[in-house]
Amino acid sequence: MRLLLVEDEPDLGAAIKQVLHHQAYVVDWFLDGTQAWSYVKTEWMHYTLAVIDWMLPGLSGLELCKRLRSQHSSLPVLILTAKDRMEEKIIGLDAGADDYLVKPFDMPELLARLRALQRRSPQLRPQHLQAGNLTLNYSTHAVTRQYPNGNKQVISLTTKEFQLLEYFMQHSDQVITRDRIVNQLWEMGAEPTSNAVAAQIRLLRRKLGDDSSDPLVETIYGVGYRLNTHCRSVVDSW
Repeated sequence: MRLLLVEDEPDLGAAIKQVLHHQAYVVDWFLDGTQAWSYVKTEWMHYTLAVIDWMLPGLSGLELCKRLRSQHSSLPVLILTAKDRMEEKIIGLDAGADDYLVKPFDMPELLARLRALQRRSPQLRPQHLQAGNLTLNYSTHAVTRQYPNGNKQVISLTTKEFQLLEYFMQHSDQVITRDRIVNQLWEMGAEPTSNAVAAQIRLLRRKLGDDSSDPLVETIYGVGYRLNTHCRSVVDSW
């Protein structure tokens, strides 16, 4: 999942980004409202959630919300602010924000509010994601694989492996190019090495115990990769 963070306080922004990384979010962080809008105005549809500070250099958080809504964006937005008067909260909500969190706040409350926004959003994320004989658990950040004999294996994943498998499962049986994977799983401005995707694929296959003769994550040479839910090891288990 990709999240937009616009926060001009470096320490707070870094802390939020670190916490969100631990929750398997890919975070694009901007320190300036004008800079954020120059990118987001054509890319907002790639985000699942947005966390935006009210008071920003350049465009304010409220102006960012208004501009998003003027483009008919349904992106759920959580506003961060030190303003705690009822009248100010109403102004923020009327500008297009979906929720409002007053500084200072505890990180568990931020995460809880983001989970609540996801439950209410059109991009609703369930507690589990299933494709073939794989079940991905968002609470534990692990995947369970069921085998033809009825046995189940719970596999622990790193953050990047989790993000990669989630993306494959969301697009199972579709061919996904390397560029799409990079754009989805690496933050804006990141420059992964040329073999970074292939290396992550190898690690994920190793964790999944993939059969090289009939792989679950298969390489489509010259094109990309595909999570093949019709491979023998998946079909036989259902």
